[in-house]
Amino acid sequence: MTPASFTLTRSTSRPLKRHLLIAFLCLCGVGAFGVSLLLGYAFLIVGPNMPSLDTLVDYKPKIPLRIFTADKVLIGEFGEEHRNFLPIKQIPAQMKNAVLAIEDSRFYEHGGVDFIGLMRAIVKDLGGGSAQGASTITMQVARNFFLTRDKTVARKVNEIMLSYKIERTLSKDQIFELYLNQIYLGQRAYGFGSAAQTYFGKPLAQLSIAQFAMLAGLPKAPSAYNPVVNPKRAHIRQQYILQRMRELNFITAEQYQQAVDEDIKVRQTGKSYAIHAEYAAEMVRKILYEQYKDEIYTSGFDVITTLRSKDQEAAYLALRRGVMDYERRHGYRGPEAVITLPADAEDRQDAIDDVLEKHPDSDELLAAVVTDASPKLVRATLLSGDSIELSGDGLRFAAAGLNVKSTASLRIVPGAVIRITRDAKERWSIVQLPNVAAAFVALDPQSGAYRALVGGFDFNLSKFDHVTQAWRQPGSSIKPFIYSAALEKGYGPGTLINDAPLSIPAEAGAPLWEPKNDDNVYDGPVTMRLALAKSKNVVSIRVLRAITAQAARDHMGRFGFDVNKQPNNLTLALGTGLVTPGQMAGAYAVFANGGYQVTPYLIQSVTDARGKLVSQAKPVLVGEESVRVLDSRNAFIMDSMLRDVARYGTAAAASRLGRTDLAGKTGTTNDSIDGWFAGYGGDVVAVSWMGYDDPKSLGNREFGSTLALPVWMNFMQSALRGKPMAQASVPAGLNRDYGDWAYNEYAQGGGVRSLGLDEPGAMPPPFETGIFGERVIPPDPSATRMKELYGF
Repeated sequence: MTPASFTLTRSTSRPLKRHLLIAFLCLCGVGAFGVSLLLGYAFLIVGPNMPSLDTLVDYKPKIPLRIFTADKVLIGEFGEEHRNFLPIKQIPAQMKNAVLAIEDSRFYEHGGVDFIGLMRAIVKDLGGGSAQGASTITMQVARNFFLTRDKTVARKVNEIMLSYKIERTLSKDQIFELYLNQIYLGQRAYGFGSAAQTYFGKPLAQLSIAQFAMLAGLPKAPSAYNPVVNPKRAHIRQQYILQRMRELNFITAEQYQQAVDEDIKVRQTGKSYAIHAEYAAEMVRKILYEQYKDEIYTSGFDVITTLRSKDQEAAYLALRRGVMDYERRHGYRGPEAVITLPADAEDRQDAIDDVLEKHPDSDELLAAVVTDASPKLVRATLLSGDSIELSGDGLRFAAAGLNVKSTASLRIVPGAVIRITRDAKERWSIVQLPNVAAAFVALDPQSGAYRALVGGFDFNLSKFDHVTQAWRQPGSSIKPFIYSAALEKGYGPGTLINDAPLSIPAEAGAPLWEPKNDDNVYDGPVTMRLALAKSKNVVSIRVLRAITAQAARDHMGRFGFDVNKQPNNLTLALGTGLVTPGQMAGAYAVFANGGYQVTPYLIQSVTDARGKLVSQAKPVLVGEESVRVLDSRNAFIMDSMLRDVARYGTAAAASRLGRTDLAGKTGTTNDSIDGWFAGYGGDVVAVSWMGYDDPKSLGNREFGSTLALPVWMNFMQSALRGKPMAQASVPAGLNRDYGDWAYNEYAQGGGVRSLGLDEPGAMPPPFETGIFGERVIPPDPSATRMKELYGF
C-alpha cells in the first residue's frame, strides 16, 4: 500500500465513523423517546385509570350448584361455568409444580414481569424457532380478569402495569390461587379442581403426576390440547411438561419414568357422572331455586343429599332391567325412523350423523342406522362411524321386522333407525326404547331420608318425575290400609270373612255393582290374613262396607295420603283413588317402623362456596311419640300380615331372596293399567311402579307381581346384601286369640269374629276356628304367571 493510498483511507474512514456514531445516537434518542412515551403513557394515562383490584381481593368466582350423594359422589351440576374452588393449600404440590414448569418457572422470584424470561423468548423468536410466550402467571391473571386478548402494545402496557399493581396488593400464593381457580381449561371447566372431575372423574387430590401434567398443558390452548378432542397433541404437550418438571427437579428420575409410561384414561363427553340420579338432582335444583333464584347457578352451593350411591345405582339398573324385560315380552314395534341413504359415501355418513343426532343414545341402548338387512344378518352404523354386524340371537327380538311380509311400519330396511345393545360377552342385539313408564323409590323408614329415587327410564327422554308427580291408582296395594283401619274397629287377622260374590245396590236407575276377585275364584269363609295374602277383592269390600269408607279415608290420612284424592265409596277398597309412588313409600314406612309417620326428604345439608353451612336437615326420628300415628299393636299385626304376602301370597316370589323379614303388597288396577309393589325389609322401604303415561292396559297377563315385584326384588337383593334380618318384637297389649293376634280388649269374644257368614247361601267355615292359612286353594293367575316367567 502506497503512502498516498494510506492517507486517502484514513481520511475517508473518519467521516464514516462519525456518521455511524450519529446514527447510533439518533437511534438511542429515538429509543429513549419511545421509552419515554411508553413510560409517560404508562404512568400518566394507564396508571391513573387502572381498574380497582377489588375483584381480586374479594374474589367471588362463578361456581355452579353441585349436588352429591350422602357418600360424596357427584350426581349433578348446574351453572354455565363448571368450577370447583380450591384454596391454595388444598391444591397438590405436584399440580402446582406442573403449572409452574410450563407457565412460569420463576414465578416466586420475579416481581410480576419476568425480564429474563422475556429476553429468552425474544432471542428464541429472532432465532426462527417457534413463537415463545413471555406472559407470567401474574400477567395472565391481569389479562383474564381485566383485559382482552388483543395483541396490541396498549394492551401489553396495561397488562404489565396491572401486574405490578397486583404484585403490590396480593401475595404470591394469593395470585397463584386466583390463577389456578380462574383459568379456562376446556369442556366448560374453569380451574384445575373442576378440570380434574371433567377429564378424569376424580378430585384433584387423587390424580397422578402424569394427570397433573396433562391438565397443566391446557391453559395455553384448551381446544388444541384437549385430551378428549385431540388426545395426540395433548399427549405430546404432557410429555414436554414432564420433561420440564424433571429439568427443574420437581420430580425424580423414577417419578418421571413412571409418569411417562402411565396409560392415562380420559373420561369421554356424555359420561359426566359416575351414577344416574338425574331426577333427584333436578328435584334439588328446583328446591334451591325456589329460595335463591338464579343465585344458585353462580354462588357455589354444595348440596349433600340423603341418597346412597350404591342404592341409587342398584335402583336405576333394576328399573331399566324390569322395563326392558316387559318390552321383550310384548314384541318389537318397529324402527324409530327411516331415512333414504344417499349413494355417495360422504353424503351417506352425513345423513346418518344427522338422523342419529336426533335419536340420542339412552345409556347402553345405542342408536344405529341400518345399512344392510336380511333375516339372518343386519349391518348398522353408529354415530361414532363404527359399523357393526348383528346375527343369530341378536336378531331374535326383532325377527318380525326382518320378515319380508311384515308391515311397512314394522319392517327393518336400509336407512332404518334401530336400537342396539351389547351384552357382557360383547354380543350385539336389537332392542327398542320403551314406551312404558316406571318409577322406583326407596326410603329409610326410621327418618324418611331418600336412599334411591328413579323417576323414569331415562331423564333425557322424559323429565317427568313419576316418583313425586305421577298420581296413579294404587290398586290392591291400598288394601293394607283398609285392614289397618279395621283393626281399630275390633277386627283381627283371624276374623273370618265371607269370600263370595257381591251384588251391591247402586244409585237409583243404575245397575247393581258386582265386584269380582281377579281370578273369579271364591273360597267362602277365609281369615282376614289369608284374604290380604291372596288379595281377595270382595273380602276387602265387605270389610270396608262394615267400617265405612269415611272411617277408612280418615285412617289413611294418618299415613300421609291426600284424603281428598280418595273416593268416599266402596271402590276405595280396590284402590281407585290417586297416590304417588313417593307417597306410597312414606305410607308403608309407618308399618315398617312400628307406627311413626316420617316425612320423606332429600337434602341433608347445603354449604356455600367457602364451606360454610347454610342449612342442615333436622328430621324427626322414629321413637318420638309426637310423630306416632298408629298404635304399635296395629303396626305389628299389619307387619305380620304383610310378611305373609311375601311368604305365600301374591308376592311369594320375594321368598327367593332367602329372607324372612320381607313384607309388602302387590297392586294391579282394573285392566292392568298400573302395576305396583310396595314393601320393605331390613332397613329400607321401597316402592316400584309401572304403567303408561297415557293410561292403557299393560296386558291381560301382567300383574303387579310380574311388573313391579321383579324390580323391587333386584333392588333389595343389592340393598340388603350382608344386612341382618329385622326382628319384630311383640308390643304390649296383644294376645293370641283363636290362633292369631288380637288386641287385649278384643280378645276372648270382644272383637269381630266373622263377617258375612250369615248371608244367604254363605258357605260354612272350611276349617276349625283357630286354624288359618293351612287350606290349599287354587293359585291365583298372578302366581301362575310368575311361575311361567321366573320358574319359582
